[in-house]
Order: sequence, then C-alpha cells, then structure tokens
Amino acid sequence: QVQLLESGGGSVQAGGSLRLACEVSGRTFGTWAVGWFRQSSEKEREFVAAVSWNGGGQHYADSLKGRCSISKDISKSTAYLQIDSMKPDDTAVYICAAALNPGTGRRSTEYGYWGQGIQVTVSS
Repeated sequence: QVQLLESGGGSVQAGGSLRLACEVSGRTFGTWAVGWFRQSSEKEREFVAAVSWNGGGQHYADSLKGRCSISKDISKSTAYLQIDSMKPDDTAVYICAAALNPGTGRRSTEYGYWGQGIQVTVSS
C-alpha cells in the first residue's frame, strides 16, 4: 500500500511561483509514477503533471505546459510540482496520486492511491 502527503500549499499572488511537495511512503516494487491533479468548484478533476519514479519521462497537461515543472528527489521519496507565473485560474485543490504500472499517467483511473489534497489560492 502507498501513502501520500502533500505540503507546500497556501496563498500566492498572481505572477508568483509555488512549489508543492508529495512525500510517498510504502511504495511497492515495480514500475510506478507520481501524478498531480487539481479540482475546484468550477472544473472537474484534471490532470496536471506526472513523473515516472523508476523510469524516465514526464507528462504535462497541455494547458499548463511551459509554466509547470515536475521533479523528484529519490533520496527524500518526494515528488515536486512547481508552477510559475501563477494565475487566479490556478486556484484549486491540488492532489497527489500514485499509479502502479501506469501508461502515460494522464488518466485519473490509472491511480490507485491518493493524498488528501492541498489548497492553493492565487490572488489577483
């Protein structure tokens, strides 16, 4: 079983940057990935970014590509999501998830483990 804990959320002014962290514990052997999703009252849960933990490559939502960067620190068992040039539309609950044997990691149905979510608010 896998547990995920998000941190680093909060409030930021438009144009600023924010880095979220997702600490993963209890992960299994094999191929797996960490992904970030977000949801709000205005939009359904949408894919943000994903990174392979023991493989290669990252994937990004087209709407955020260029402003978003996902990375990992294996020694800390932590994945990071950084969003630059934040906009009020980025306001949402950001949720970290883990997928075992994923494809591209873009679909929420690939993920069997989810964190509690963390609020990110961007003020104008």
